[in-house]
Amino acid sequence: NLEIHCDVAPRTCENFFALCAMGYYEGTIFHRSIKNFMIQGGDPTGTGLGGESIYGKTFRDECDGRLSHSGRGMLSMANSGKDTNGSQFFITYKSCKHLD
Repeated sequence: NLEIHCDVAPRTCENFFALCAMGYYEGTIFHRSIKNFMIQGGDPTGTGLGGESIYGKTFRDECDGRLSHSGRGMLSMANSGKDTNGSQFFITYKSCKHLD
C-alpha cells in the first residue's frame, strides 16, 4: 500500500496516478538500487535517462516542507534537478532527511 498526499502535491499525484492507470509502468524495471538509500524505477527505457510526465516532458516541483523523507518506504519523484519531474520515482530504504 502507498500513502499519497494529493493535498500537498496534487500535480505530482495526478501524474503518478495517471501514468499508473494508463499502464505506463507495466513491464518497467527498477533500474537503480543504492544500498541504504533507495530503489528507483519508472523509466520505460530502463536506463534511468527516459520517461516523461503527463504534462509533457517534465513539470515543476511541489516541495513545501510539509512532507519529509522520514523512514523506510517513502515514495518520491526522481528528477535531475529543480523542476525536472517526469515519470521516474524512488522508494527509500531508510530515512533520507537530506532530501527534504
